[in-house]
Parts: sequence; C-alpha cells; structure tokens
Amino acid sequence: MRPRSRKRGEAFGPDWLRAQLTHLLPAFPDVAICVALSGGVDSTALLAALAEIRSAGLRVRAVHVNHGLHPNAKRWSAHCRKLARGLGIPLKVLAVKVVRERGGSLEEAARVARYRCFAEHLRSGENLLTAHTQDDQLETVLLQLFRGCGLAGLAAMPARAPLGPGWLARPLLACSRPQLEAWLRACELGWIEDDTNLEERFDRNYLRRQVLPAVRQRWPGVGAAVARSARHAAEAQGLLTALARVDLERASDGAALSVKALRSLPPDRRRNVLRLWIAGGGRTLPDARRLEEIAGPLIDARADAHPQVEWDMAWAAGPANGRRIIVARHADVLFLTDGGRVLDPEARGPGAHVPAAQLAWDWRQSSRCTLPDGGALELTPARHGPIDLEALPSPLAVTWRRGGERLRVRRGGPRRALKSLLQEAHVPLAERARLPLILAHGALIAAADLWIDESVRASAEARHRGRLVWRKASS
Repeated sequence: MRPRSRKRGEAFGPDWLRAQLTHLLPAFPDVAICVALSGGVDSTALLAALAEIRSAGLRVRAVHVNHGLHPNAKRWSAHCRKLARGLGIPLKVLAVKVVRERGGSLEEAARVARYRCFAEHLRSGENLLTAHTQDDQLETVLLQLFRGCGLAGLAAMPARAPLGPGWLARPLLACSRPQLEAWLRACELGWIEDDTNLEERFDRNYLRRQVLPAVRQRWPGVGAAVARSARHAAEAQGLLTALARVDLERASDGAALSVKALRSLPPDRRRNVLRLWIAGGGRTLPDARRLEEIAGPLIDARADAHPQVEWDMAWAAGPANGRRIIVARHADVLFLTDGGRVLDPEARGPGAHVPAAQLAWDWRQSSRCTLPDGGALELTPARHGPIDLEALPSPLAVTWRRGGERLRVRRGGPRRALKSLLQEAHVPLAERARLPLILAHGALIAAADLWIDESVRASAEARHRGRLVWRKASS
C-alpha cells in the first residue's frame, strides 16, 4: 500500500488526513487506531488532526514511550498527557528499558525497544499510526544506501505493514516536516523540542543538519523524488519475494531446505530464497558475508561435514539476550534454529520435541508404552518376529536422540552410528527428533521399529519371538 501523493497546493489538515486514512486503512472510519505520540512536531500534528476527524466507529487512543534516556523524559511524558487530555484522547505512557548490544548504536537499540513495546501493547486488529514524514523517508533511504543495503533497504518504510497482533501505518509519508509545523502554528499548538536532535554524533542528525540542507538547495524536489524511488524499490522487492516463495516451496523439506534444490538455483535466486527462509518469524538477516557463506561454501560442503553459520539474534519482537541464529548443514538439508547452539543438529532439528526424561517400560506387564507426543510403542509376541523376547530385560528404558548413539544391525558387522543409518534411510529431520530409542541396561537395542541391535535379534532356535511397532502420533 503506497501513500497517496499530494496534489499541488493541497495543504495538510484534517481533510487531507481523512483522505489518506481512507486510502490506507480498509474499513476506515470503522477502525481502531493507536497513535505513537512522542510529543514532537510530527506526532503532535498527526494526533491533533486525527482528533478533529473522529466519527462514529473510529476508536482512537495514543501511547507515549518513555525510553528513560533523557533528563527531560518525565517532563516529555507529562507534556504528552496534557496534550492528549486537551484533545480528548486517552493516552498511556509506557516505560521501556533500552539494552544496547555491544557494537550497536543507541539509536537502533531505542528503536528496537520502542517497537517491541508497541507490538506488545497493540490490540488485535488495531492500527498503530506513526508520524514518519517524507523527510524521514528520504533520510532512511540515504542511510540505507550508505550502508550498502539491497532492495529491501532501499524500499525503506512501507506505508502499511503487520505489527504484532495488528498493523503499523504511516499516513504522513507524503508530507514534509515544515508543512506539519506550519499547520501546528496556525492551530496555536505547541510541541516538544528534543535537544538530542542537535547532536551530530548520531548519523541521522548529521545527515539532517549537515548534508540535506545543501542537497535540497540544489534539488528542491529531492524528498518526493526519493520517496518515488523507494516505492519503485518496494515493487521490485515484492516481485523478488514472490519468486522466493515459489523457490521456497520447491526447496522446502518440512522446516528445512533441500540442498539439492538450492544447488539447482543460480546464485542470486539462491540468496533470494535464503533471505525469505531466514527472515520468517522476524529473524535478523545475516550480513552479506555470512549470507554468501551460506549460499556458497555451506551448501557446497561434503555431506558429512556438518558446517554451520551463526550470527547474533536481534528480534524486533523481543530481546536478543545474547542468543544466536544458526543455519546448519546436515547431509542433504539446511535447517535453521535460534536461541542457542545446536549440539546435535540431527537430534535437535527444526520443530524437534525431545522430552527431558526417559520412560521406564515394563513390557511384561503392558505390551504398550504411551509416548509424550501421543504416539506409542508396542511389543507383542509374533511367531516370526525379529526380536528374541527372552533376551530382553524388564523394564526397558525409552529415550530420545542425544547424539552419538550406535548399534550393530548386522551379525558380525561393525557398530553403526544411528546418525548414519538415519541419513542413508532418508528419514525426515522432524521424524528423527521424535524417534523413540529403546535401551536395555543403558545400551541401545532398538531405534523405534526401524533397526534392532544384534544382541536381541532372534536366532533360528529362538522359542519366544516378538515384534516392535512404533505408532506415530498424528500430526
């Protein structure tokens, strides 16, 4: 959804804002709106104009985030309370703790904390309105360009996007900051002047104060022109995303990706689908070097090498807490995990549910052992069954993959790694994580009903035979 362009001579005000919201928000004015109010020029103008267009069905409230970083933070909160009360709009002040990651900027840390707070307090289906202007869009595009970003970065801020249980909308992207200031002065409304906006150690402030005045003097229409370029970039990014979804559908192996399918793609499409796959759930994308490593060396590695690439997690939806995002190669699949290091990728693959405790199974008392996921193991007498029941102790122990398990599946043969057997049999990763293992006196004697160890395999002379069956839980 793109913002409606301003017509020449069309001034900001309640009528202009009503037209913009009608275009931007489906079902307007029968919608719920929450305004992000900082108390500055932009958000004050947005809230004041919105207060004048309230009608039946339009539900409006405001939130102010106190980052606790400025000595005047409490005074700013009090100003916003007074402003909202005067406009007849309920306001909630929310305090956040800004955690600056090592090497990260304070600006970014505050932004992440602010949007996390918005997402947590937004109601279902509610629209959070922020007062980003054409000037903000220009600054964002240039900063992204200076950082060497791709199309997604150059697309900058969309006019509307999902946020938490609701939506984020930016109705002022076609307005300039001076236009909003002029309207506020005409209305005789005051606003907060944040003196940190004068500190040129912050990249955005330096760009705003030192670079853009000279640019605008030479190219007065630069704001509208760059906003138009951002919309073109957003359209192109939409096409790339659509292509990535097609490639992702072909390459998906459950939650993992098929290495063979990725190898069939040219490098640019390979990187494109990897970005979409990784970004699922709001995860932080890797930098260009790590993405190249995933798309190249990791995919080209030997099937038994088990390489992985990892980077810091910095979700907008929650604190990173020093956790990591990991893309790992196992056999012919890539899988993704976040929140900690993968000790055994096969045992703890995507969607894995590994019960912490093992179960005791007195199979002589009950031939059925119910598993935590709702499935079951059954061990029943069978005339031609492969298991020598007389070789089985009771109780047995049932556990799950931890890594390093081995068993001898052929008489006189070597003990084989269960990991290798699972790979050769092409057992899906999700199923490997749920695979119940049966132990006798601490030794592995069966992996579900797929393999049994020679120590309990029935010989031709065995008098009491049985068969083990794994009843999988319905997904």
